[in-house]
Amino acid sequence: GQDSFRQMTATARLLQDQGNYQEAEQLYREALDGRRGKLGDAHMATLSSISNLATLLKAQGKLSEAEPLFQEAIAGKTQHLGKTHPATLTSVNNYAGLLQAKGMLQQAEAMYKQALDGRRSQLGDSHSDTLTSINNLASILMDEGRFSEAAPLFDEALKGCQRSLGGSHPLSLLSMNNVALLYKAQGRLAESEPLYREVVENAR
Repeated sequence: GQDSFRQMTATARLLQDQGNYQEAEQLYREALDGRRGKLGDAHMATLSSISNLATLLKAQGKLSEAEPLFQEAIAGKTQHLGKTHPATLTSVNNYAGLLQAKGMLQQAEAMYKQALDGRRSQLGDSHSDTLTSINNLASILMDEGRFSEAAPLFDEALKGCQRSLGGSHPLSLLSMNNVALLYKAQGRLAESEPLYREVVENAR
């Protein structure tokens, strides 16, 4: 029953964390098939399984397999929980990452904006999910060469991370690295170098 699917999912997550993607995928698929059969497509546990499998497939670069699953998860969660529920916004954010990986930058940007707007209003500006969304949106703006739009967002993310999470938190270091990348892209090498050094120092 439900407990065996829960156990399967927990084991799959552990395997995923260890980098055993193939075994994890097998278990996620098994749990999803079981939940679809027992609970139906629209049950929250099924939607959670869909999200798990989609995220794993994306991590493996299986983008065309992951895409319809992300779309199904977003549709189901929007229907059940609403458009701005944190679980819905997580799926929106992850789907945006998939679109970015496929080079569909405009669509990805729109989804990142949706995730960020929702997270700002639901979780506040200094929540780690919001700060992740700020970084994501800024990264895609930088990919598009829109440095002047990316800069204030990267700045906000870095200050927010350092304030909320501390300077050596992985998200703070990622934010610092992003600011350094932006400076480098703008040719501001004298400013980027010390930031890179600080990232390396703190990452030790």
